[in-house]
Amino acid sequence: MPDSEHSYRRAKPRFDDDEPLFVKRGRGRRALQSLASFDAADGLIAGDRWSTWDQSTPSERGPLPHPQWLVTDLAATDTELGILKTGKEADVFLLRRGIQEADRSCLLAAKRYRSAEHRLFHRDSEYLEGRRVRESRDSRAMANRTTVGRKMIAVQWASAEFAALRRFYLAGIPVPYPVQVLGTEVLLEFIGEPDGTAAPRLADTRLRGAGLADLWHQLAASMCALARLGFAHGDLSAYNLLVHREQLIMIDLPQVVDVIANPRGGEFLDRDAENVGNWFSARGLAAVSPGTPGPGELAGLLRAEARLR
Repeated sequence: MPDSEHSYRRAKPRFDDDEPLFVKRGRGRRALQSLASFDAADGLIAGDRWSTWDQSTPSERGPLPHPQWLVTDLAATDTELGILKTGKEADVFLLRRGIQEADRSCLLAAKRYRSAEHRLFHRDSEYLEGRRVRESRDSRAMANRTTVGRKMIAVQWASAEFAALRRFYLAGIPVPYPVQVLGTEVLLEFIGEPDGTAAPRLADTRLRGAGLADLWHQLAASMCALARLGFAHGDLSAYNLLVHREQLIMIDLPQVVDVIANPRGGEFLDRDAENVGNWFSARGLAAVSPGTPGPGELAGLLRAEARLR
């Protein structure tokens, strides 16, 4: 046995949560930067973002061929220029997508559906009838309006509007070109002037006489084309029709109704016809061109086009 004054026993290390054990070891090591110190825009100025074109799949982009005015370069940036419209379910912003070095750009309308804490469509259950959801648990979540379910509804509205715009654009119905959809954001062709002035809504115009009759002819033709495809706008009025260079453009299509699958499909056709018919009649629509139904005849024609009684 060694002499007791030279003997020792290695002490078991003791750890104390309040003791800075590694202060000396870490003194010469450079600390990692906090997440807050990084620029979320990756060096872009405030309000800009890199183009999201590469984040969408081909099925989430507009139909081919893409219009020549559309900028699809991955090096492009999106600059937010302001808000175009606010609504109960979504806000619409004006974006400029372009490449500064190449002096190429285009204007887009970014429709962003509200997040789950906001109220969604006040009659959304009416429009959801007849829409299929793959997973029954997803369907239950949406029906019960859980937090997850409300997020799913918002995504479904965006996807439904984009799909409808793709189909109607290909059918030749006057709607904005659907650029892409990403989550709850739908990017659309901006309907307006190159300086960013948006086209007026039909409700904001003061048309009378021949101009009014021409727009009614265009509207009746568009609604009949929708009905032949088996759809109703679902919420059509003078507030979601734009007048651009004497052309009538139909917008706001998230609630588009499959009139065959939805048991109330005929009612939606009737309501659309009544809404627009009353507006045109109140503004003095007196005569229509040959072959164009009058406001009182439109509902019956839409049902006939959709093969509904």
